[in-house]
Amino acid sequence: MEDKELERLKRKKLMELQRSSIKAQQPQKEEPESAEKLLDSLFYGRAWEVYRAAKQQYPKPMEAVEKALVETIKTGKIKQKISGEALCAFFQQIGIPVRLETKIMFKEHGELKTLEQKVKEKE
Repeated sequence: MEDKELERLKRKKLMELQRSSIKAQQPQKEEPESAEKLLDSLFYGRAWEVYRAAKQQYPKPMEAVEKALVETIKTGKIKQKISGEALCAFFQQIGIPVRLETKIMFKEHGELKTLEQKVKEKE
């Protein structure tokens, strides 16, 4: 009885070893980091706002720009953080003029008012 049990345990262990050796021989595929995760590691300030506006306004060219940015980050050519202003200037240089929504706000008597509200009050 013990011999059969011992034999069964040996076969089970042998099968486990074979499986692990087969897995070790197969090439391990590196899990590619997502583009968003890579970009997030370097973007700060309003960079995401600028990036999303550019992607919405210029979807086709931004696919190529995104790939190029990700590649340069992966190769280590870009190491410093990227601000919204720097990203906007970069897009201007490569011919992608990004338009951002801007508002002029006034603080009057502890209350924030838009330029439109301020003009209406004057009338």
